Amino acid sequence: MTRITISPPLRRLVSARADERCEYCLLPEAHSTVRHTVDHIRALKHNGPTEPDNLALACTVCNRNKGSDIATIDPETQQLVRLFDPRRDHWSEHFALDGAEIIGLTAIGRGTVAVLQLNEPTRVQHRRLLQERGHYPAS
Repeated sequence: MTRITISPPLRRLVSARADERCEYCLLPEAHSTVRHTVDHIRALKHNGPTEPDNLALACTVCNRNKGSDIATIDPETQQLVRLFDPRRDHWSEHFALDGAEIIGLTAIGRGTVAVLQLNEPTRVQHRRLLQERGHYPAS
């Protein structure tokens, strides 16, 4: 696979647009142990361009879990659904916070929660600690 280098200006644009938070789990980059990455929403192997409209800021865990996936099976309906796309979807239409857990409100949300493992226990615990300190949105 070809390695694409994201230019510093493009990274700054993606990061600023995301308010320096993961666009999937909302983790602030300042409260991550590893710098967030620039994710190709539609992966390079699916001919996704390296352009602002196809890029999102993602924490390392969300980026690793998403990989090159673009779709999944909705755990509720068992239907094929695309994953959440931060450039065309609104987070609050597909997800809600229940304490520190991220709840999928739609098929897209449920599928994305499952694939990105958004409610893995250590991730929920981390968000809870950040909420207690005022660094992560409360439900």
